[in-house]
Amino acid sequence: MSKTLKEKTVSGVFWSSLERFSGLGLEFLVILVLARILTPKDFGLVGMLTIFVAISRSLIDSGFSQALIRKQNRVDEDNCTVFFFNVLVSLGVYVLLFFLAPWVAAFYDEPQLCLLMRVLCLVIVIDSFSVVQRALFTSKIDFKTQTKSSLASSVISGAISIFLAYCGYGYWSLVFYQICAAFINNLILWYYSTWRPGLLFSRNAFRDMFSFGSKLMLSGLIDTVYNNLYQIVIGKFFSASSLGYFSQAKNFSQMPATTITTILQRVTYPTLCSFQDDIDKLKYCYERLLRISAFVVFPLMCGIAGIASPLVNVLIGEKWAYASLLIIPLCFSMMWYPIHAINLNILKVRGRSDLFLKIEIIKKVVGVLILFGSIPFGLTIMCWLRVVNALISLAINTYYTGILIDWSFWAQLKSYSRILVISILLFVVVLCATMLFDNQYVNLFIGLLSGLAFFSFSIFVFRFKEFGEIVSLLRPFVKK
Repeated sequence: MSKTLKEKTVSGVFWSSLERFSGLGLEFLVILVLARILTPKDFGLVGMLTIFVAISRSLIDSGFSQALIRKQNRVDEDNCTVFFFNVLVSLGVYVLLFFLAPWVAAFYDEPQLCLLMRVLCLVIVIDSFSVVQRALFTSKIDFKTQTKSSLASSVISGAISIFLAYCGYGYWSLVFYQICAAFINNLILWYYSTWRPGLLFSRNAFRDMFSFGSKLMLSGLIDTVYNNLYQIVIGKFFSASSLGYFSQAKNFSQMPATTITTILQRVTYPTLCSFQDDIDKLKYCYERLLRISAFVVFPLMCGIAGIASPLVNVLIGEKWAYASLLIIPLCFSMMWYPIHAINLNILKVRGRSDLFLKIEIIKKVVGVLILFGSIPFGLTIMCWLRVVNALISLAINTYYTGILIDWSFWAQLKSYSRILVISILLFVVVLCATMLFDNQYVNLFIGLLSGLAFFSFSIFVFRFKEFGEIVSLLRPFVKK
């Protein structure tokens, strides 16, 4: 008997969670080890090039892969069209970046960036060969296969990069970590995938998916440029070391929120596309998704903000202490990430990529103004103003959601208001707990323990129904 849609979705959540948490968990551990060996400047130099890789990946992945997943009656011509388009675009982008490398090095006044950029950007071409495989696995809600490839690539590439770092290769260990991970991941996905590209290209299929995917692709490019604009500004107006501190703070604050949100988006997007025209059902599912996301992400991010100082000192050493000051505001800005993503996902499911693009343009104009206005006030204030920008973006995101499915900003805020208040109180409790002793290891332990105790007490007293919903989703796997 074939699985029901609910069973496939729950199974997808499990395997997607395993892939994201184990894969990113291993990546995070590798970065922690490398941070103890390398310097903030090493991370800063690679961070200066992050925007070029991120933009290129967004260009070859975000739009057409989403269109392919959304298409319910896809045929082999659709798959081949997306495949050859992505590969050709990636080759063209790499050639462009290859010749731009000397100018990028001159812009940052870091000569070593020329060769570094030419090598690092090879990952763009490698990634393009598995875009269709990922889309097909995702459309089938098959994250088990992607988990295998992610774990294997993380372990092997992590071991290689740590070895290179110990051998004194500095920032090159960070570069080869990305290249090895992409290459191994591609090999495994191709091994498990039954689909192979044929010499097919359909203009009709391209036009059909371009009308939907191009707007998402442009939206993704705008979002990627904006998210990496901080690296450019910090690298240009401050220093490579400052960018290294910011990059580490961003890793600590960004990974939990984006990982959880990505898991939910990857699984629910293909599932909800199947009833995209049923407004009532769509609204009910998204309301539930929003509450569960807030219940998990809000206290998690506030807890990380509270233990930032001992966490950084214990895991990567006192030379990174300044990064802990940046983690707090970055956590407060990233805690809203799932709310943003859920609202934008509604536009994609409803096929309104035009509104998606319009919203991204408005938000990014506001964000750029805030960013450049904060430069004279220093890096710390710049990070705190990201919180203000996150709240402004939230108001913009929820405007069209309120129109499309009658779910306004205030209605959404009401649905997660209790967990928001509890999370802010949790931050205060944890922060005070980490100031009790001089020993950072003790402070970290006390902070974690107090946060867990406070949150558990809050669940018991206020009887959050989201906790029961999460338990019911996990129960089938616990029984197994």
